[in-house]
Amino acid sequence: MWKTFLKNHGQDLVALDFLVVPTVTYKVLFVLLILAHHRRRVVHFNVTEHPTAEWTAQQVVDAFPWDEAPPYLLRDRDRIYGTSFRQRVRHMGIEEVLIAPRSPWQNPYVERLIGSIRRECLDHVIVLHECHLRRLLTGYFQYYHHWRTRRALDMDCPLPRPAQGPEVGPIIEIPEVGGLHHHYERRAA
Repeated sequence: MWKTFLKNHGQDLVALDFLVVPTVTYKVLFVLLILAHHRRRVVHFNVTEHPTAEWTAQQVVDAFPWDEAPPYLLRDRDRIYGTSFRQRVRHMGIEEVLIAPRSPWQNPYVERLIGSIRRECLDHVIVLHECHLRRLLTGYFQYYHHWRTRRALDMDCPLPRPAQGPEVGPIIEIPEVGGLHHHYERRAA
C-alpha cells in the first residue's frame, strides 16, 4: 500500500527531513532538506544551530513562495514539526503525510539523499562553521543536480542534460565540490 501511494503521487510529493552535522568546535548544526520526489531534486535547504517549528515552517514558505506548493508533504513524526508548522503547511494547502513511527524506510528518497550527502561530501571534510557548511552543501547540490546520475532516472540527473557527441571536442575533467568529485564533458578545442 505504501509503495502504491509513493508511485501514484510521486509527481505531487515532496519529502522533508533534517540532517545533523557536528562542527570542528563540537557545535551541532541542523540541515533541513526539502526534496521533490519526481526527479529527486533538492527544492530547498537551510542550516541552523537552533531549529524551531516557526523556523521550519518559514523554510517551507521559502521553498514554495508563489502558489507553487505541492499537494503532499512527506515527513517523519519529529517534535520539531509543532503546531505552528502544521498550521502554516495546512494554510498553504499542503496535506501532510506522516510516516509510521521509527520507519525511515517510508521516506526513502530523502533518507537516501542524507546518506549520499554524508558518504560523498561530509565524510571527507571537517565542517568549520555554519557558513562553511552552507558553502559545501551549495557546491554538492550543484554537482548533485547537474552531474550525479541515478539508476532510477535511467542514468540521468535531476536536471536533464543533452548527450554530447564526439564532434563537440575532446573530453575534459572538471573538478566539483572542491575536488571531491569530478564531471567529464566535451569541450571544443
